[in-house]
Parts: sequence; C-alpha cells; structure tokens
Amino acid sequence: MTLTQEIELADRAGTRVGWRGWAALVVLMLPVLLVSVDNTVLSFAIPEIALALEPTSAQQLWIIDAYPLVLAGLLVTMGTLGDRFGRRRMLLIGASGFGIVSVLAAFAPTAAALIAARAALGVFGAMLMPSTLSLLRSIFTDRDQRRLAIAVWASMFSAGAAFGPIVGGLLLEHFAWGSVFLLAVPVLVPLLVLAPLLVPESRDPKPGRIDPVSIALSMATMVPIVYAIKEIAVHGPGGTAAALIASGLLFGWLFVRRQLRAEIPMLDMRLFRNPTFSGALLVNLLSVVALVGFLFFVAQHLQLVVGLSPMQAGFALVPGLAAMILAGLAVVPIATRYPPRFVVPAALVFSVLGYIAVVLTTGPDSYGLLVAAFVSLGIGIGAAETVSNELVLASAPPSKAGAASAVSETAYELGAVLGTAVLGGILTALYRANLVLPAGIPAEIAHTARETLAGAVHAADTLGGELGAQLQEAAATAFDQGVAVTSLIGAALVATAAVIAALLLSSNTKPRRR
Repeated sequence: MTLTQEIELADRAGTRVGWRGWAALVVLMLPVLLVSVDNTVLSFAIPEIALALEPTSAQQLWIIDAYPLVLAGLLVTMGTLGDRFGRRRMLLIGASGFGIVSVLAAFAPTAAALIAARAALGVFGAMLMPSTLSLLRSIFTDRDQRRLAIAVWASMFSAGAAFGPIVGGLLLEHFAWGSVFLLAVPVLVPLLVLAPLLVPESRDPKPGRIDPVSIALSMATMVPIVYAIKEIAVHGPGGTAAALIASGLLFGWLFVRRQLRAEIPMLDMRLFRNPTFSGALLVNLLSVVALVGFLFFVAQHLQLVVGLSPMQAGFALVPGLAAMILAGLAVVPIATRYPPRFVVPAALVFSVLGYIAVVLTTGPDSYGLLVAAFVSLGIGIGAAETVSNELVLASAPPSKAGAASAVSETAYELGAVLGTAVLGGILTALYRANLVLPAGIPAEIAHTARETLAGAVHAADTLGGELGAQLQEAAATAFDQGVAVTSLIGAALVATAAVIAALLLSSNTKPRRR
C-alpha cells in the first residue's frame, strides 16, 4: 500500500468522537499552554534577568535559545520513540521532568546555570510537544473534527502567549524573575492526574527497531546548524560558522541516506515527497520566525523605550494575541470550503501589513500603532498556523503521527531559534552600529551600554542627570532604527511564506462549496 492510499484509507475510516474525545483535548492543551506561556514569559522577563544576572549579549541570546536548540535536536527522536513506546507515556515522562527542571531554573544563581536549566527543559519539552499533536491525530480520526481540534491546539499557543505576559507581568512586579518558571507547576499537576484517565494510549502497531545511529545523526544535523546560525547572528560570518554548517549538512545527508536504505526508517522520508507536507512545514517555519522575532523586540521596546511595566507591556499585546486566537478558530469553516493555496496566502497578507506598520511605530509615542500592527500580524499567523498544522497531520498516516508531528514541531522550534538568533542578532548588530554614545561616558559604562538595550537603560539610570538622559535617548534611537530594518526583513519572510503556500499547498480532500 502506498503512503497516499494509507492516508486516504485512514481518512475514510474516520469516526466522530463524543465528549470523552473533547475532554482529552482539554487535557492535551495543558502542555501546549505551558510551552507557549514559557516562551512569552521569558521574552518579557529578559530585561529583569539582564539586570539580575548581568549576562553578555551572547549569553542573553543563549538564555532564550538553549531550550529550542536542544528541543529541535531531539524532537524527531522523541516523536519516533513516542510512536514506538506510547505517545501518552512520553507525554507523562516529559511533563514530570519539565516540572522538576522548571523549579531549578527559577532559582538559577548565574546566567550559565540558567542556560543549563533551559537546555534540560529542552530535553523534556521534546517529549511533550510531538505527543500532543500526534495524540490528536489518533483521537480525532474524522477530518472535520480534527481540523477543529487542531485549531484549538494552535489557538492554545496564542492563548498561552496572551496569558503569559499578564500573569508573568504580575509576578515580575511583585516577585523575582525566577517566579515565571514556577508557572509550570500548577499547569503540569492536573495533566499528570487527568491524562491517564482521559487520554488513550496510542503507538505505531509496527514500529521499527531503535536506531541509535539515526538518533545521533539527527542531533548531529540540527545542533551544529542552529549553533552556526547563532554564531553568525552574534559574531558575524566566519570560519567557525561555516565549518558548523558544513558539518550539519554532512550529518544531515548521512541521516537521509540511512533512512532511505532502512526497511523501517526512524523517519519516513516519503513524507517529504508530498509537496503539501513540505510546503506546510515551510509556512510554519517562516511564520514562527516572524512571530518570535516580533516578540523579541516588541517586549524590549514597550518596557525600555516606551517605559511600560512588564504588566502593562503584557496587556499591550493582548489585542494582537486575541486576534491570533480568533483568526485560528474562524479559519476552520473557511478552510473546509476553499483550498489552502488561497486561504493561507490571503491570511499572511495581514501579517505582511502588520510588519510594515511596525516601521512606523518607532519612538516613545508609538503605543497605539504598535498594538494595531500586532493585531494585523496576529490575524495572519493565527489563520496560517491552523491550516498548515492540519495539513501536516493530514499528509501523514496515523501510524506515523508522532514522527510527522515531531517534524512539524522541529520546524516550529527551529523557527523560534531563527526568530531570536537571526532577527534578534540583526537587531543587536544594528543597535551597536547605530549607537552614538554621548561624550563623557566612562569606558566601563560605555561597554555595558553597547552590549544590550537593557544594559544601556541600566547604565543611564546609574549615571542619572543630563548625561544619563542623553544616553537613554541615544540607546532608544539606535534600537528603534534597528527595529525598522528588522521589520522589513520580517515582512519579506512572511511574503515568502505566502508565495510558498500558493505554489505548494493543496488539500487531500476536495473543499466543500456553498
């Protein structure tokens, strides 16, 4: 039986679930909520972490990226292990470990310790995310119900992103920055209690053997490439970055070669021959790059340039995040009537316009325009992510749901790394290039001011008086000049995703016309 025949047979045999299936969906949304809250809270906590732990600019990027870097390297492995040993089992192991390490991260005494904790969170996070999406594929075999379930899944990412800044802002105003990591505990406890009762176990009925060589090759592919991207973003192109990229590509070629020769591969490479599967992955990747890159600089702009508290900055993003949720749900009936090659590009036009509007939002009086820009960005990302995630699962047979979900999550996490490393790195480089320090700044304070915007604001507060005010104005101007250029790059990335969607996306079922 061919891959296409297996998918079509599974879709024809799909049955509609009752209340128990929807109750399982609610339980599975808890880890999704956790991960999305964790990502957004960390973005808003970065200024506090920068002041408390005094990381270098490279360490600041590593605090954000250590988690998705490790997670991206392990997602395919964990998704495949879930197919073999049980997706619910992997979910519960990941939830337990994630909760324990979150407590350790909350009390990290140094930037290096926090980076290590974030890396450990990536190990257990890799068990969580493929399990949630692949379990949805096994629970919701009816495609219309599955499309709605995935819309809820995608919307929960947005809901967590909306919930995170508000709760995180409240915590940061009353407690130390480590409190944001403790949010994992109240989310994971009900998951560990309810998942064994409501979520059915599922696995591949004919799993292949565990292949340690393929596991090692998959990690050796992802880690050097992502690390190289980070090196280029922080230090610029160089021999080290080129060697890392070459190493990653070599191991990637060996991984693909091994999978094609294996009788039962760890990752079925036939999935990538489906243009819809590959196109949906690229749309996911570029959309997340745009979203995470936006959140990276908007959190700093609202707090350090506009002068909002963490709580106020969180509320400023709520309209855009609410728009993302509503767009993800509203696109479900539209996607049943019109082909994705029309729906996704049309949605992403809103995101392009949002990024272009950011160019006009620089300066301390940009609050309203920035909120409106994020609303437009959120509409496009919310709708596009719902449709593309559903297409990834629909393009894979149920027995390979874990591996397919892992590849989708790899694209998501790689997008998170690229959003911070590339867009964040470009913004950092532009900030340093554009920063013109006022005369009379001591050398030590000047070095701190050049590292990060948070460092410049702290240095300005230390100096005080007219000289401190001049430094803060110079830093804000340099940062916003970088934001303008970075926003144009973000708009180009989203436009590229729209073109890919128009060319590659199709549906496995004919859309229903009114």
